[in-house]
Amino acid sequence: MNRNPIIPFVVIMVFGIGLMFFLSFKGLGDAEQMAKESEEGGHTEEVADASPEELYQQSCIGCHGDQLQGVSGPALTAVGSKLSQEEIQDILVNGTPGGMPGGLVAGNEEKVAQWLAEMK
Repeated sequence: MNRNPIIPFVVIMVFGIGLMFFLSFKGLGDAEQMAKESEEGGHTEEVADASPEELYQQSCIGCHGDQLQGVSGPALTAVGSKLSQEEIQDILVNGTPGGMPGGLVAGNEEKVAQWLAEMK
């Protein structure tokens, strides 16, 4: 009837350490696969055929909202009247000092800039 109260803690510790090693090796394998994909161009074929609206939904909706109304980023509802297509494209490529990272729609900047410039 006398059970050692430390045994469950030791079992949990051994299980946790084993799980940590397993997940570390799994992550290393995934990192190698991701590196190979980026060298080969990854999944750019899917993104190249995407419409500007789809690209916006994938990359911009988190900060600029589902209706271009702005959430943590500025509203884009009338950006076409404020900025030229070239200025928008420059922002998409290089980002802004205010926090927007560049390259979110890599390879499709011109398409998205044209679509945003048409927004009035």
